Amino acid sequence: MVYMTFAEEKGKAKKMDSLRRDGLLHAKRIESTPEYMRKLFIMPNSSDRFVEFGEHLLDMIHDFFQDKGGIHSEVSLKELARIFNNIDMPKEPKLIRDVLDEIKNGVIRHSVKVANPYYIGHMTSAIPYFMILLEMIAVSLNQNQVKIESAKASSFVEREFICWMHRLVYHNPSQFYKKNIQNQRIALGNITSDGTIANMTALSLAMAKAFPPDGANFDGVRNEGLHRALEHFGFRQAVVLVSKRGHYSICKAGTLLGIGAKGVVFSPVHPYTNKIDIEKLWQTIEKIKKEDKRLGKPTKFMAVVGVAGTTETGNVDDLGDLAEVAHELGAHYHIDAAWGGGALLMEGGRSLLKGISRGDSVSLDAHKLLYSPNSMGICLFKDMEDSRYLYHTSNYIIRKGSVDQGRFTLEGSRPFACLKPWAALKIIGRQGFELIFDHARELQNTFMDLIQQDPEFELMNQPELFIINYRFVPHELRGELDHLMLEPKQHVEKITMINNLINDLNVELHKKIRERDTSFVSRTRIESTRYAPRKTVVLRAITVNPNTEKRMLAQILEEHRTLGDRIWQNKNLLQKTLHMYKRLMVI
Repeated sequence: MVYMTFAEEKGKAKKMDSLRRDGLLHAKRIESTPEYMRKLFIMPNSSDRFVEFGEHLLDMIHDFFQDKGGIHSEVSLKELARIFNNIDMPKEPKLIRDVLDEIKNGVIRHSVKVANPYYIGHMTSAIPYFMILLEMIAVSLNQNQVKIESAKASSFVEREFICWMHRLVYHNPSQFYKKNIQNQRIALGNITSDGTIANMTALSLAMAKAFPPDGANFDGVRNEGLHRALEHFGFRQAVVLVSKRGHYSICKAGTLLGIGAKGVVFSPVHPYTNKIDIEKLWQTIEKIKKEDKRLGKPTKFMAVVGVAGTTETGNVDDLGDLAEVAHELGAHYHIDAAWGGGALLMEGGRSLLKGISRGDSVSLDAHKLLYSPNSMGICLFKDMEDSRYLYHTSNYIIRKGSVDQGRFTLEGSRPFACLKPWAALKIIGRQGFELIFDHARELQNTFMDLIQQDPEFELMNQPELFIINYRFVPHELRGELDHLMLEPKQHVEKITMINNLINDLNVELHKKIRERDTSFVSRTRIESTRYAPRKTVVLRAITVNPNTEKRMLAQILEEHRTLGDRIWQNKNLLQKTLHMYKRLMVI
Protein backbone atom coordinates (compact mmCIF):
# COMPACT_ATOMS: atom_id res chain seq x y z
CA MET A 1 0.00 0.00 0.00
CA VAL A 2 1.36 3.46 -0.93
CA TYR A 3 0.64 6.45 1.34
CA MET A 4 0.81 10.10 0.53
CA THR A 5 3.10 11.97 2.93
CA PHE A 6 2.52 15.52 4.02
CA ALA A 7 5.54 16.52 1.97
CA GLU A 8 3.97 14.90 -1.07
CA GLU A 9 0.71 16.73 -0.40
CA LYS A 10 2.68 19.94 0.01
CA GLY A 11 4.38 19.29 -3.32
CA LYS A 12 1.05 18.68 -4.98
CA ALA A 13 -0.23 21.92 -3.48
CA LYS A 14 2.61 23.81 -5.18
CA LYS A 15 1.67 22.25 -8.51
CA MET A 16 -1.79 23.75 -8.08
CA ASP A 17 -0.36 27.02 -9.41
CA SER A 18 -0.84 25.52 -12.87
CA LEU A 19 -4.55 25.16 -12.10
CA ARG A 20 -5.18 28.87 -11.99
CA ARG A 21 -8.00 30.08 -14.22
CA ASP A 22 -8.93 33.74 -14.49
CA GLY A 23 -6.42 34.50 -11.73
CA LEU A 24 -8.15 32.18 -9.25
CA LEU A 25 -6.67 29.07 -7.67
CA HIS A 26 -8.70 25.89 -8.15
CA ALA A 27 -8.00 22.84 -5.96
CA LYS A 28 -6.84 19.71 -7.73
CA ARG A 29 -9.53 17.12 -8.18
CA ILE A 30 -8.93 13.80 -6.40
CA GLU A 31 -10.38 10.62 -7.77
CA SER A 32 -12.48 8.75 -5.22
CA THR A 33 -11.42 5.11 -5.40
CA PRO A 34 -11.53 2.18 -2.96
CA GLU A 35 -7.73 2.32 -2.73
CA TYR A 36 -7.78 6.01 -1.80
CA MET A 37 -10.44 5.38 0.85
CA ARG A 38 -8.30 2.64 2.40
CA LYS A 39 -5.41 5.07 2.57
CA LEU A 40 -7.53 7.38 4.74
CA PHE A 41 -8.46 4.66 7.23
CA ILE A 42 -5.42 2.36 7.46
CA MET A 43 -2.68 3.54 9.82
CA PRO A 44 0.49 4.64 8.01
CA ASN A 45 3.49 2.34 8.33
CA SER A 46 5.73 5.12 9.63
CA SER A 47 5.10 7.55 12.47
CA ASP A 48 6.98 10.15 10.42
CA ARG A 49 3.86 10.62 8.33
CA PHE A 50 1.92 11.65 11.45
CA VAL A 51 4.76 13.91 12.58
CA GLU A 52 4.61 15.80 9.29
CA PHE A 53 0.89 16.41 9.56
CA GLY A 54 1.17 17.01 13.29
CA GLU A 55 3.77 19.73 12.86
CA HIS A 56 1.53 21.56 10.44
CA LEU A 57 -1.43 21.21 12.80
CA LEU A 58 0.53 22.38 15.84
CA ASP A 59 1.87 25.34 13.85
CA MET A 60 -1.73 26.33 13.09
CA ILE A 61 -2.66 26.13 16.77
CA HIS A 62 0.49 27.99 17.84
CA ASP A 63 -0.25 30.79 15.37
CA PHE A 64 -3.74 31.09 16.87
CA PHE A 65 -2.36 31.50 20.39
CA GLN A 66 0.35 33.93 19.27
CA ASP A 67 -2.01 36.15 17.30
CA LYS A 68 -1.94 39.67 18.76
CA GLY A 69 -5.46 40.56 17.68
CA GLY A 70 -8.52 40.82 19.90
CA ILE A 71 -10.15 38.08 21.94
CA HIS A 72 -12.78 37.70 19.22
CA SER A 73 -12.04 38.05 15.52
CA GLU A 74 -13.45 41.08 13.73
CA VAL A 75 -15.72 38.96 11.56
CA SER A 76 -19.42 39.56 12.19
CA LEU A 77 -21.98 36.86 12.83
CA LYS A 78 -23.57 37.68 9.48
CA GLU A 79 -20.23 37.24 7.74
CA LEU A 80 -19.73 33.87 9.45
CA ALA A 81 -23.16 32.85 8.25
CA ARG A 82 -22.06 33.68 4.71
CA ILE A 83 -18.80 31.71 5.09
CA PHE A 84 -20.65 28.59 6.20
CA ASN A 85 -23.64 28.73 3.88
CA ASN A 86 -23.05 25.80 1.52
CA ILE A 87 -26.28 23.78 1.54
CA ASP A 88 -24.76 20.95 -0.53
CA MET A 89 -22.84 18.18 1.20
CA PRO A 90 -19.35 17.75 -0.35
CA LYS A 91 -19.33 15.03 -2.99
CA GLU A 92 -15.73 14.79 -4.14
CA PRO A 93 -12.79 14.28 -1.73
CA LYS A 94 -10.17 16.95 -1.07
CA LEU A 95 -6.55 16.86 0.02
CA ILE A 96 -6.16 16.86 3.81
CA ARG A 97 -3.97 19.95 3.53
CA ASP A 98 -6.69 21.85 1.69
CA VAL A 99 -9.28 21.02 4.34
CA LEU A 100 -6.83 21.97 7.11
CA ASP A 101 -6.34 25.31 5.40
CA GLU A 102 -10.10 25.78 5.32
CA ILE A 103 -10.22 25.03 9.05
CA LYS A 104 -7.36 27.44 9.70
CA ASN A 105 -8.92 30.33 7.79
CA GLY A 106 -12.59 29.71 8.52
CA VAL A 107 -12.64 28.15 11.99
CA ILE A 108 -9.43 28.67 13.94
CA ARG A 109 -9.07 32.25 12.76
CA HIS A 110 -12.54 33.12 14.04
CA SER A 111 -12.51 31.13 17.29
CA VAL A 112 -12.63 32.82 20.72
CA LYS A 113 -9.31 33.09 22.55
CA VAL A 114 -10.60 31.70 25.83
CA ALA A 115 -7.03 31.18 27.09
CA ASN A 116 -6.27 34.90 26.79
CA PRO A 117 -5.39 36.19 30.30
CA TYR A 118 -7.75 39.13 29.79
CA TYR A 119 -10.64 36.75 29.07
CA ILE A 120 -12.19 36.49 32.55
CA GLY A 121 -15.86 36.28 31.69
CA HIS A 122 -16.70 32.58 31.69
CA MET A 123 -15.80 29.32 33.39
CA THR A 124 -14.02 28.20 30.23
CA SER A 125 -10.38 29.16 30.60
CA ALA A 126 -6.81 28.17 29.76
CA ILE A 127 -5.96 24.47 29.92
CA PRO A 128 -2.55 22.79 30.29
CA TYR A 129 -0.79 22.33 26.94
CA PHE A 130 -0.44 18.59 27.51
CA MET A 131 -4.22 18.26 27.16
CA ILE A 132 -3.69 18.50 23.39
CA LEU A 133 -1.52 15.40 23.53
CA LEU A 134 -3.98 13.53 25.74
CA GLU A 135 -6.81 14.44 23.37
CA MET A 136 -4.81 13.01 20.49
CA ILE A 137 -4.30 9.77 22.42
CA ALA A 138 -7.99 9.46 23.31
CA VAL A 139 -9.08 10.14 19.72
CA SER A 140 -6.51 7.76 18.28
CA LEU A 141 -7.55 4.92 20.57
CA ASN A 142 -11.26 5.68 19.97
CA GLN A 143 -12.38 3.59 22.92
CA ASN A 144 -16.13 3.31 23.61
CA GLN A 145 -16.64 3.28 27.37
CA VAL A 146 -20.07 1.65 27.20
CA LYS A 147 -18.58 -1.86 27.02
CA ILE A 148 -15.43 -3.70 28.05
CA GLU A 149 -15.20 -5.19 24.55
CA SER A 150 -14.52 -1.70 23.17
CA ALA A 151 -12.77 -0.21 26.21
CA LYS A 152 -10.54 -2.68 27.97
CA ALA A 153 -7.84 -0.81 29.92
CA SER A 154 -9.76 2.47 29.75
CA SER A 155 -12.68 0.96 31.72
CA PHE A 156 -10.29 0.29 34.61
CA VAL A 157 -8.80 3.79 34.32
CA GLU A 158 -12.32 5.20 34.51
CA ARG A 159 -13.11 3.24 37.67
CA GLU A 160 -9.85 4.36 39.27
CA PHE A 161 -10.59 8.02 38.47
CA ILE A 162 -14.14 7.73 39.83
CA CYS A 163 -12.69 6.21 42.99
CA TRP A 164 -10.38 9.21 43.43
CA MET A 165 -13.29 11.62 43.05
CA HIS A 166 -15.54 9.59 45.38
CA ARG A 167 -12.85 9.58 48.06
CA LEU A 168 -12.29 13.32 47.59
CA VAL A 169 -15.98 13.97 48.31
CA TYR A 170 -17.01 11.23 50.75
CA HIS A 171 -13.81 10.36 52.64
CA ASN A 172 -14.70 6.73 53.33
CA PRO A 173 -12.00 4.53 54.96
CA SER A 174 -9.18 3.27 52.74
CA GLN A 175 -10.41 -0.30 53.09
CA PHE A 176 -13.73 0.65 51.49
CA TYR A 177 -11.99 1.95 48.38
CA LYS A 178 -9.51 -0.92 48.16
CA LYS A 179 -12.47 -3.27 48.13
CA ASN A 180 -14.62 -1.36 45.65
CA ILE A 181 -12.29 0.54 43.30
CA GLN A 182 -12.66 -2.22 40.71
CA ASN A 183 -15.86 -3.80 42.05
CA GLN A 184 -17.67 -4.44 38.79
CA ARG A 185 -20.89 -5.42 40.55
CA ILE A 186 -21.68 -1.77 41.29
CA ALA A 187 -20.59 1.76 40.39
CA LEU A 188 -19.26 4.45 42.73
CA GLY A 189 -20.35 6.94 40.10
CA ASN A 190 -20.61 7.69 36.40
CA ILE A 191 -18.60 9.65 33.88
CA THR A 192 -20.97 11.74 31.76
CA SER A 193 -20.76 14.08 28.78
CA ASP A 194 -21.16 17.16 30.98
CA GLY A 195 -22.73 18.56 34.14
CA THR A 196 -26.21 18.59 32.64
CA ILE A 197 -26.13 14.81 32.13
CA ALA A 198 -24.56 14.37 35.58
CA ASN A 199 -27.48 16.25 37.14
CA MET A 200 -29.91 14.34 34.95
CA THR A 201 -28.36 11.08 36.19
CA ALA A 202 -28.75 12.13 39.82
CA LEU A 203 -32.38 13.15 39.42
CA SER A 204 -33.18 9.99 37.46
CA LEU A 205 -31.80 8.09 40.44
CA ALA A 206 -33.91 10.24 42.77
CA MET A 207 -37.08 9.41 40.82
CA ALA A 208 -36.29 5.69 40.76
CA LYS A 209 -35.80 5.74 44.55
CA ALA A 210 -38.96 7.78 45.09
CA PHE A 211 -41.16 5.31 43.19
CA PRO A 212 -39.55 1.86 43.50
CA PRO A 213 -41.16 -1.51 42.72
CA ASP A 214 -43.39 -2.71 45.54
CA GLY A 215 -42.96 -6.39 44.74
CA ALA A 216 -46.67 -6.79 44.01
CA ASN A 217 -48.74 -4.42 41.89
CA PHE A 218 -46.17 -1.86 40.80
CA ASP A 219 -43.01 -2.57 38.83
CA GLY A 220 -41.26 0.74 39.52
CA VAL A 221 -41.39 4.13 37.82
CA ARG A 222 -38.71 3.15 35.32
CA ASN A 223 -41.01 0.51 33.89
CA GLU A 224 -44.47 1.96 34.48
CA GLY A 225 -43.93 5.72 34.13
CA LEU A 226 -44.60 8.72 36.31
CA HIS A 227 -48.37 8.90 35.84
CA ARG A 228 -48.82 5.33 37.03
CA ALA A 229 -46.35 5.92 39.88
CA LEU A 230 -48.24 8.93 41.22
CA GLU A 231 -51.50 7.04 40.93
CA HIS A 232 -50.13 3.94 42.67
CA PHE A 233 -48.56 5.80 45.61
CA GLY A 234 -51.39 8.33 45.94
CA PHE A 235 -49.44 11.53 45.21
CA ARG A 236 -50.75 14.47 43.22
CA GLN A 237 -47.31 15.55 41.98
CA ALA A 238 -43.57 15.07 42.38
CA VAL A 239 -41.28 18.08 42.87
CA VAL A 240 -37.62 19.00 43.14
CA LEU A 241 -36.55 21.84 45.45
CA VAL A 242 -33.58 24.07 44.58
CA SER A 243 -32.52 27.67 45.11
CA LYS A 244 -33.11 30.44 42.58
CA ARG A 245 -29.40 30.26 41.81
CA GLY A 246 -29.80 26.63 40.74
CA HIS A 247 -28.47 25.72 37.30
CA TYR A 248 -30.91 25.59 34.39
CA SER A 249 -30.03 21.93 33.85
CA ILE A 250 -32.20 21.10 36.88
CA CYS A 251 -35.17 22.53 35.01
CA LYS A 252 -34.17 20.57 31.89
CA ALA A 253 -34.13 17.39 33.95
CA GLY A 254 -37.63 18.19 35.23
CA THR A 255 -38.98 18.44 31.69
CA LEU A 256 -37.33 15.18 30.63
CA LEU A 257 -38.37 13.23 33.73
CA GLY A 258 -42.00 14.19 33.33
CA ILE A 259 -42.48 16.41 36.38
CA GLY A 260 -42.26 19.42 34.06
CA ALA A 261 -40.49 22.72 34.52
CA LYS A 262 -43.15 23.62 37.08
CA GLY A 263 -42.16 20.55 39.05
CA VAL A 264 -38.83 22.25 39.81
CA VAL A 265 -39.55 24.68 42.64
CA PHE A 266 -37.05 27.52 42.98
CA SER A 267 -36.71 28.94 46.49
CA PRO A 268 -35.33 32.41 47.40
CA VAL A 269 -31.72 33.06 48.41
CA HIS A 270 -30.20 35.50 50.87
CA PRO A 271 -29.24 38.78 49.22
CA TYR A 272 -25.55 39.28 48.56
CA THR A 273 -24.46 35.82 49.83
CA ASN A 274 -26.73 33.99 47.35
CA LYS A 275 -27.14 31.02 49.70
CA ILE A 276 -30.56 29.40 49.86
CA ASP A 277 -32.74 30.90 52.59
CA ILE A 278 -33.66 27.86 54.70
CA GLU A 279 -36.49 29.67 56.49
CA LYS A 280 -38.09 30.69 53.20
CA LEU A 281 -37.54 27.19 51.86
CA TRP A 282 -39.63 25.81 54.71
CA GLN A 283 -42.26 28.45 53.95
CA THR A 284 -42.29 27.20 50.34
CA ILE A 285 -42.69 23.63 51.57
CA GLU A 286 -45.52 24.55 53.90
CA LYS A 287 -47.27 26.39 51.09
CA ILE A 288 -47.12 23.24 48.96
CA LYS A 289 -48.44 21.13 51.84
CA LYS A 290 -51.28 23.57 52.39
CA GLU A 291 -52.28 23.17 48.75
CA ASP A 292 -51.98 19.38 49.18
CA LYS A 293 -54.49 19.55 52.02
CA ARG A 294 -56.90 21.59 49.94
CA LEU A 295 -56.70 19.15 47.02
CA GLY A 296 -56.77 16.05 49.18
CA LYS A 297 -53.53 14.49 47.90
CA PRO A 298 -49.92 14.91 49.09
CA THR A 299 -46.86 15.96 47.11
CA LYS A 300 -43.86 13.68 46.79
CA PHE A 301 -40.73 15.70 47.49
CA MET A 302 -38.55 13.73 45.15
CA ALA A 303 -35.27 15.59 45.63
CA VAL A 304 -33.65 18.54 47.36
CA VAL A 305 -30.75 20.07 45.42
CA GLY A 306 -27.94 21.96 47.12
CA VAL A 307 -25.56 24.08 45.07
CA ALA A 308 -21.82 24.05 45.74
CA GLY A 309 -20.73 26.90 43.51
CA THR A 310 -23.59 28.80 41.89
CA THR A 311 -23.01 29.48 38.21
CA GLU A 312 -23.81 33.19 38.33
CA THR A 313 -22.25 34.13 41.67
CA GLY A 314 -19.93 31.30 42.76
CA ASN A 315 -21.55 30.86 46.18
CA VAL A 316 -22.15 27.71 48.23
CA ASP A 317 -25.42 26.77 49.93
CA ASP A 318 -25.51 25.69 53.58
CA LEU A 319 -25.13 22.07 52.55
CA GLY A 320 -25.51 20.66 56.06
CA ASP A 321 -28.79 22.51 56.71
CA LEU A 322 -30.16 21.36 53.37
CA ALA A 323 -29.26 17.78 54.26
CA GLU A 324 -31.54 18.09 57.29
CA VAL A 325 -34.37 19.40 55.11
CA ALA A 326 -33.99 16.49 52.70
CA HIS A 327 -33.89 14.00 55.57
CA GLU A 328 -37.07 15.37 57.12
CA LEU A 329 -38.87 15.26 53.78
CA GLY A 330 -37.59 11.76 52.96
CA ALA A 331 -36.15 13.16 49.73
CA HIS A 332 -33.02 12.29 47.78
CA TYR A 333 -30.33 14.90 48.49
CA HIS A 334 -28.33 15.88 45.42
CA ILE A 335 -25.49 18.41 45.46
CA ASP A 336 -24.66 20.18 42.23
CA ALA A 337 -20.93 20.83 42.60
CA ALA A 338 -20.27 21.11 38.86
CA TRP A 339 -18.43 24.37 39.48
CA GLY A 340 -17.20 24.06 43.06
CA GLY A 341 -16.41 20.37 43.41
CA GLY A 342 -12.86 20.71 42.14
CA ALA A 343 -12.17 23.24 44.91
CA LEU A 344 -11.97 20.32 47.35
CA LEU A 345 -8.39 20.04 46.08
CA MET A 346 -7.47 23.46 47.46
CA GLU A 347 -6.49 24.37 50.99
CA GLY A 348 -9.65 25.25 52.91
CA GLY A 349 -11.85 23.71 50.24
CA ARG A 350 -13.42 21.13 52.54
CA SER A 351 -14.48 23.75 55.09
CA LEU A 352 -15.90 25.94 52.31
CA LEU A 353 -17.93 22.98 51.00
CA LYS A 354 -18.79 21.72 54.49
CA GLY A 355 -21.57 19.14 54.33
CA ILE A 356 -20.86 17.99 50.77
CA SER A 357 -20.28 14.44 51.98
CA ARG A 358 -23.93 14.28 53.09
CA GLY A 359 -25.17 14.38 49.50
CA ASP A 360 -26.77 11.14 48.28
CA SER A 361 -25.29 12.13 44.94
CA VAL A 362 -22.81 14.80 43.89
CA SER A 363 -22.09 16.13 40.38
CA LEU A 364 -18.78 17.70 39.29
CA ASP A 365 -17.37 19.00 36.01
CA ALA A 366 -13.84 18.11 34.95
CA HIS A 367 -13.85 20.94 32.39
CA LYS A 368 -14.21 23.54 35.09
CA LEU A 369 -11.97 23.49 38.17
CA LEU A 370 -10.12 20.33 37.12
CA TYR A 371 -8.84 22.32 34.11
CA SER A 372 -9.72 19.74 31.49
CA PRO A 373 -11.01 20.56 27.98
CA ASN A 374 -14.74 20.67 27.26
CA SER A 375 -16.52 18.63 28.31
CA MET A 376 -16.87 15.93 30.97
CA GLY A 377 -19.15 15.52 33.95
CA ILE A 378 -19.05 13.20 36.95
CA CYS A 379 -21.96 11.91 39.03
CA LEU A 380 -21.01 10.22 42.32
CA PHE A 381 -23.25 8.00 44.46
CA LYS A 382 -22.79 8.05 48.23
CA ASP A 383 -24.31 4.58 48.50
CA MET A 384 -22.77 2.46 45.77
CA GLU A 385 -25.83 0.23 45.79
CA ASP A 386 -27.82 3.19 44.44
CA SER A 387 -26.21 2.53 41.06
CA ARG A 388 -28.54 -0.49 40.79
CA TYR A 389 -31.49 1.88 40.39
CA LEU A 390 -29.96 2.88 37.03
CA TYR A 391 -29.11 -0.67 35.97
CA HIS A 392 -30.11 -1.74 32.47
CA THR A 393 -28.97 -4.30 29.95
CA SER A 394 -29.17 -5.11 26.25
CA ASN A 395 -28.74 -8.32 24.30
CA TYR A 396 -25.85 -7.19 22.11
CA ILE A 397 -23.89 -5.18 24.70
CA ILE A 398 -24.09 -4.56 28.46
CA ARG A 399 -25.58 -8.03 28.91
CA LYS A 400 -26.63 -9.37 32.29
CA GLY A 401 -23.62 -10.61 34.17
CA SER A 402 -21.21 -8.44 32.16
CA VAL A 403 -18.68 -6.03 33.66
CA ASP A 404 -19.59 -3.15 31.32
CA GLN A 405 -19.68 0.42 32.63
CA GLY A 406 -22.68 1.10 30.42
CA ARG A 407 -24.94 -0.95 32.71
CA PHE A 408 -25.15 2.04 35.07
CA THR A 409 -25.08 5.03 32.71
CA LEU A 410 -27.87 6.98 31.02
CA GLU A 411 -25.67 7.46 27.98
CA GLY A 412 -24.64 4.72 25.61
CA SER A 413 -21.50 5.38 23.59
CA ARG A 414 -19.01 7.57 25.42
CA PRO A 415 -15.41 8.59 24.62
CA PHE A 416 -12.42 7.96 26.87
CA ALA A 417 -12.86 11.45 28.33
CA CYS A 418 -11.56 10.68 31.81
CA LEU A 419 -8.05 10.12 30.45
CA LYS A 420 -7.52 13.88 30.59
CA PRO A 421 -8.38 14.65 34.24
CA TRP A 422 -6.89 11.28 35.31
CA ALA A 423 -3.55 12.19 33.72
CA ALA A 424 -3.78 15.82 34.88
CA LEU A 425 -4.01 14.72 38.51
CA LYS A 426 -0.84 12.70 37.97
CA ILE A 427 1.04 15.47 36.13
CA ILE A 428 -0.07 18.40 38.30
CA GLY A 429 -0.74 16.57 41.57
CA ARG A 430 -2.78 17.84 44.51
CA GLN A 431 0.04 20.19 45.47
CA GLY A 432 0.02 21.71 42.01
CA PHE A 433 -3.74 22.21 42.09
CA GLU A 434 -3.40 23.91 45.47
CA LEU A 435 -0.99 26.42 43.90
CA ILE A 436 -3.37 27.03 40.99
CA PHE A 437 -6.26 27.69 43.38
CA ASP A 438 -4.09 29.91 45.59
CA HIS A 439 -3.46 32.05 42.51
CA ALA A 440 -7.18 32.11 41.65
CA ARG A 441 -8.01 33.19 45.20
CA GLU A 442 -5.38 35.96 45.09
CA LEU A 443 -6.86 37.22 41.83
CA GLN A 444 -10.36 37.10 43.33
CA ASN A 445 -9.33 39.11 46.39
CA THR A 446 -7.36 41.58 44.28
CA PHE A 447 -10.28 42.25 41.97
CA MET A 448 -12.65 42.63 44.93
CA ASP A 449 -10.30 45.18 46.51
CA LEU A 450 -9.97 47.11 43.26
CA ILE A 451 -13.77 47.28 42.91
CA GLN A 452 -14.36 48.32 46.51
CA GLN A 453 -11.68 51.01 46.37
CA ASP A 454 -13.11 52.55 43.21
CA PRO A 455 -16.03 54.97 43.84
CA GLU A 456 -17.48 54.24 40.39
CA PHE A 457 -17.86 50.49 40.89
CA GLU A 458 -20.08 48.53 43.23
CA LEU A 459 -19.45 44.96 44.43
CA MET A 460 -22.72 43.03 44.10
CA ASN A 461 -21.99 39.67 45.72
CA GLN A 462 -19.84 38.03 48.37
CA PRO A 463 -17.42 35.92 46.30
CA GLU A 464 -16.43 32.48 47.55
CA LEU A 465 -15.41 30.49 44.48
CA PHE A 466 -13.72 32.96 42.12
CA ILE A 467 -16.84 34.61 40.62
CA ILE A 468 -17.25 38.35 41.18
CA ASN A 469 -20.42 40.32 40.40
CA TYR A 470 -20.03 44.09 40.09
CA ARG A 471 -21.38 47.05 38.18
CA PHE A 472 -20.36 50.50 37.03
CA VAL A 473 -22.17 53.31 38.87
CA PRO A 474 -21.37 56.99 38.06
CA HIS A 475 -20.49 58.83 41.25
CA GLU A 476 -23.45 61.20 40.82
CA LEU A 477 -25.87 58.27 40.98
CA ARG A 478 -23.88 56.35 43.58
CA GLY A 479 -24.19 59.11 46.17
CA GLU A 480 -27.90 59.53 45.54
CA LEU A 481 -28.53 55.79 45.67
CA ASP A 482 -26.58 55.29 48.90
CA HIS A 483 -28.58 58.08 50.50
CA LEU A 484 -31.90 56.59 49.40
CA MET A 485 -30.91 53.13 50.65
CA LEU A 486 -30.68 54.48 54.20
CA GLU A 487 -34.49 54.35 54.19
CA PRO A 488 -35.32 52.05 51.26
CA LYS A 489 -38.99 51.58 52.12
CA GLN A 490 -39.53 55.32 51.93
CA HIS A 491 -37.97 55.64 48.47
CA VAL A 492 -39.08 52.53 46.60
CA GLU A 493 -39.87 54.21 43.29
CA LYS A 494 -36.80 56.45 43.26
CA ILE A 495 -34.48 53.51 43.96
CA THR A 496 -36.17 51.49 41.21
CA MET A 497 -35.81 54.31 38.67
CA ILE A 498 -32.12 54.84 39.41
CA ASN A 499 -31.45 51.12 39.29
CA ASN A 500 -33.19 50.83 35.93
CA LEU A 501 -30.97 53.60 34.59
CA ILE A 502 -27.83 51.89 35.96
CA ASN A 503 -29.04 48.62 34.41
CA ASP A 504 -29.25 50.29 30.99
CA LEU A 505 -25.83 51.83 31.51
CA ASN A 506 -24.19 48.47 32.31
CA VAL A 507 -25.86 46.72 29.39
CA GLU A 508 -24.39 49.40 27.14
CA LEU A 509 -21.02 49.12 28.90
CA HIS A 510 -20.93 45.38 28.29
CA LYS A 511 -21.59 45.97 24.59
CA LYS A 512 -18.72 48.46 24.43
CA ILE A 513 -16.39 46.01 26.20
CA ARG A 514 -17.27 43.44 23.54
CA GLU A 515 -16.67 45.95 20.75
CA ARG A 516 -13.31 47.06 22.15
CA ASP A 517 -12.34 43.38 22.50
CA THR A 518 -9.18 43.80 24.58
CA SER A 519 -10.79 42.14 27.60
CA PHE A 520 -13.93 40.19 28.31
CA VAL A 521 -16.33 39.78 31.22
CA SER A 522 -19.83 38.35 31.02
CA ARG A 523 -23.15 39.80 32.14
CA THR A 524 -26.19 38.52 33.98
CA ARG A 525 -29.27 39.78 35.78
CA ILE A 526 -29.97 38.74 39.37
CA GLU A 527 -32.44 39.72 42.07
CA SER A 528 -30.24 38.76 45.04
CA THR A 529 -28.46 42.06 45.71
CA ARG A 530 -29.03 44.65 48.40
CA TYR A 531 -31.64 46.10 46.04
CA ALA A 532 -33.77 42.92 46.14
CA PRO A 533 -36.32 42.10 44.85
CA ARG A 534 -35.36 44.36 41.94
CA LYS A 535 -33.52 42.59 39.12
CA THR A 536 -30.10 44.10 38.74
CA VAL A 537 -27.74 43.87 35.76
CA VAL A 538 -24.25 42.91 36.89
CA LEU A 539 -20.95 42.28 35.19
CA ARG A 540 -19.43 38.88 35.99
CA ALA A 541 -15.72 38.14 36.25
CA ILE A 542 -14.15 34.73 36.91
CA THR A 543 -10.56 34.66 38.14
CA VAL A 544 -9.41 31.11 37.38
CA ASN A 545 -7.08 31.64 34.42
CA PRO A 546 -3.57 30.72 35.65
CA ASN A 547 -2.09 33.15 33.10
CA THR A 548 -3.98 36.19 34.43
CA GLU A 549 -1.88 38.57 36.53
CA LYS A 550 -2.96 41.08 39.16
CA ARG A 551 -1.84 44.05 37.06
CA MET A 552 -4.12 42.85 34.27
CA LEU A 553 -7.14 43.07 36.55
CA ALA A 554 -6.30 46.72 37.26
CA GLN A 555 -6.03 47.33 33.51
CA ILE A 556 -9.38 45.65 32.89
CA LEU A 557 -11.16 47.75 35.52
CA GLU A 558 -9.49 50.93 34.24
CA GLU A 559 -10.75 50.14 30.75
CA HIS A 560 -14.26 49.56 32.08
CA ARG A 561 -14.19 52.85 33.95
CA THR A 562 -13.05 54.74 30.86
CA LEU A 563 -15.75 53.19 28.71
CA GLY A 564 -18.38 53.70 31.42
CA ASP A 565 -17.52 57.39 31.84
CA ARG A 566 -17.66 57.87 28.08
CA ILE A 567 -21.13 56.30 27.93
CA TRP A 568 -22.27 58.37 30.89
CA GLN A 569 -21.24 61.53 29.14
CA ASN A 570 -23.20 60.51 26.06
CA LYS A 571 -25.73 63.16 25.14
CA ASN A 572 -28.68 60.77 24.83
CA LEU A 573 -28.02 59.20 28.20
CA LEU A 574 -27.69 62.57 29.87
CA GLN A 575 -31.05 63.61 28.43
CA LYS A 576 -32.57 60.42 29.83
CA THR A 577 -31.00 61.18 33.20
CA LEU A 578 -32.36 64.73 33.24
CA HIS A 579 -35.80 63.37 32.44
CA MET A 580 -35.48 60.92 35.31
CA TYR A 581 -34.45 63.65 37.75
CA LYS A 582 -37.43 65.74 36.74
CA ARG A 583 -39.67 62.80 37.60
CA LEU A 584 -37.85 62.33 40.90
CA MET A 585 -38.50 65.94 41.83
CA VAL A 586 -42.23 65.30 41.45
CA ILE A 587 -42.22 62.12 43.57
